[in-house]
Amino acid sequence: MVSNNVSELIDLALKEDFGTGDVTSEYFVPADLKARAVLTPRSKGVLSGVEVAAQVFRTVDPNLHIEIYLNDGAIVGPGAIVMLIEGNARSILGAERTALNFIQRLSGIATLTRKYVKAISHTSTRLLDTRKTTPGYRLLEKAAVAHGGGTNHRLGLYDRAMVKDNHLMTDGNTEHLQACIRKLKEEKPGVEVQLEADNLEQVAAFLKLEGVDHILLDNMAPEQMKQAVEMRGQRSLPLYEASGGITLETAPAAAESGVDFISFGVLTHSAPSLDLGLDFSVENQ
Repeated sequence: MVSNNVSELIDLALKEDFGTGDVTSEYFVPADLKARAVLTPRSKGVLSGVEVAAQVFRTVDPNLHIEIYLNDGAIVGPGAIVMLIEGNARSILGAERTALNFIQRLSGIATLTRKYVKAISHTSTRLLDTRKTTPGYRLLEKAAVAHGGGTNHRLGLYDRAMVKDNHLMTDGNTEHLQACIRKLKEEKPGVEVQLEADNLEQVAAFLKLEGVDHILLDNMAPEQMKQAVEMRGQRSLPLYEASGGITLETAPAAAESGVDFISFGVLTHSAPSLDLGLDFSVENQ
């Protein structure tokens, strides 16, 4: 079953689409017509949002019969059958576009994620998503990243402190920064601390601080990343995350530097939708 957050998104999407009613089906499709539809991919990819799509159909008409054959994370291609929907034709047609919007978008994210994961699979570096998600869809889109083999970064502003340039109003005063970290750790011991470093000098300074769980290596070249890893020595913390300007083509070199994570905003803000469709057949009356 889907979460309350997802149920609200489904309701909003259906309200947006139906408005005052489906005039096409009302005037052109017999009210008692029965249909059968199969959800199938038109291209190769990774599924995500299968249960969400099924819930769209259930929301429109609880009497529809739905069978799910392939689940989130499955690698699919043309000819595969993801889901079967049987019942009132008007109901299936009314739910079709909203269901496809969800599963195509989320499967597109999972598919793109899988490509990036594969590009760095020869290393121990893990792929991370970001907060660059569609407003309201964060849980769904981060789940899609996980279905594609990626790892989720922080969910929001509340579950990790990420101190970037815009937060550093200290003019390089690491004593003040250390005091802030101590205060946070005392008051919110479960919250991790991540500091953004633009150069190796900042990395060296941050490595001297206590309580730093992650260092973000921002827009650094692979050779700089490798030097940063060497500067850490045998310590297990802080973990290194590389970010900024890294593409599918340059990801392998970045991963080979030894960083623990690479984060990509492209996974959720620019992933093309996976092409899936419904193939209909009408039951003889």
